Amino acid sequence: MTTTETSVFSVRREGTLPAPSLPPFGQFIGGEFVASTSDATVDVVNPATEEVITQVPAGTLEDVDAAVAAAVAAKAEWAAKTPKDRSAVLLRIADIVEANRELLENLEAANTGKPSAVAEDDISSAIDTFRFSAGAARAYTALGAGDYADNHTSVVFREPVGVVGVITPWNYPLLMAVWKIAPILAAGNTLVLKPSEQTPLTTLKLAELIAGEVPAGVVNIVTGPGRVVGNRLSEHPDVDLVAITGSVGSGQKVAANAASTVKRVHLELGGKAPVVVFDDADLAAAAKGVREAGFWNGGQECGSACRVLVHESVAEKFTELLVREISEISIGAPGAGDDVEIGSMISKAHYERVLEALADVRKEGHTIAVGGNALEGPGYFIEPTVVTDVPAGAPITYTEIFGPVVSVETFSSDEEAITRANETVYGLAASVWTNDASRSLSVPRRLDFGTVWVNSHLVIANEVPWGGFKGSGYGRDLSIYALEDFSRTKHVMYNRG
Repeated sequence: MTTTETSVFSVRREGTLPAPSLPPFGQFIGGEFVASTSDATVDVVNPATEEVITQVPAGTLEDVDAAVAAAVAAKAEWAAKTPKDRSAVLLRIADIVEANRELLENLEAANTGKPSAVAEDDISSAIDTFRFSAGAARAYTALGAGDYADNHTSVVFREPVGVVGVITPWNYPLLMAVWKIAPILAAGNTLVLKPSEQTPLTTLKLAELIAGEVPAGVVNIVTGPGRVVGNRLSEHPDVDLVAITGSVGSGQKVAANAASTVKRVHLELGGKAPVVVFDDADLAAAAKGVREAGFWNGGQECGSACRVLVHESVAEKFTELLVREISEISIGAPGAGDDVEIGSMISKAHYERVLEALADVRKEGHTIAVGGNALEGPGYFIEPTVVTDVPAGAPITYTEIFGPVVSVETFSSDEEAITRANETVYGLAASVWTNDASRSLSVPRRLDFGTVWVNSHLVIANEVPWGGFKGSGYGRDLSIYALEDFSRTKHVMYNRG
């Protein structure tokens, strides 16, 4: 085993963010911020400095029940609005987010430790999601009327499901909230959303900013721990569907709780994306692609390009190129410069989990070609890391580390590459790197992942679906499929006899 003795990395801490514009304290229920039924609070920490930014309420069962009641009271009127009217609301929300872009970017960066480039991309994507959903609200349709039985005419209606419970993660707090809010509202539903207790600030700020545009009770936000707020949402009898973006374990708990009331579940869970680099690939482009997609948001990304399988004949050259790319990554605190690529881990607990995973890598005897260590000073910073000489079946090939760690293993044939890429419980995303036209068509069809890129990785557009297979869950975010997921079909048959 080899490990870098002298770090090539340092953390840029110069520069500061403006003081974040904090949302009001309280739960957002029925169109306004109200006091929680408990005095308990949760600290919200800036992970780049380890300083407490503020506190938010640790929500209770009673808070959830009040929010669900508000959503139930509002659902009939919101569902009765025309697609045109709902679309207009979503377009106004998009304009509000755009007008407050800088405020939201700074608040997101302070709460998550994200670099400016990532925070900016998050807000831009959130704006586009609202605008896409506004258009999709007016475009998605059901099967037209027709006669399928003698003397009977059938009409198929697409209806809102009702009240949707939403649980969002800490890695993209506002964007993941918007990925749910926009299509849920576009399809005519109301919702109660629980943001991660670690990163609730931009979601609460969004609620404050749009309160005058959305009818009271249509959007409700309850902060607090998952074991209380999340569990109650997923089991609540008046919640018609529960949607979560989170870990596999969290998804399993939500699905189990939802089973008690036989409600639908929408799961977007973890990933361990293979990056299959064939011998005819543009190796420099592939290495650059892994730099961009493996370390985006510090690797705290379920579609991260974190597991490279490279043909043995080009493995040495590719690894050399990859290590060179990763050695050039800039690390810094929010506000330290627009060229910073990696920020901090989200929390002390997650920082320690990633370091434990790296300790296991060392115990297993793999080569750490670059990185592999914590960085000194305040904040939860870890060096971008490349692990090589990884044998088939090693834990790092199937364990989701969710940090700035990419592993490299080799294969000898196309069949082996496909088999090993699929040998994971996850099925969210993968990429194929090849200049062979036939291979570029055939290999993606055999990979068991919801999204497969060819000669790129982690390129996402609102027009196309995002979601996985196997342990990565079911249901689709983005695209017209998201609106379909948050609606139901009803068949009405008229007797003409």
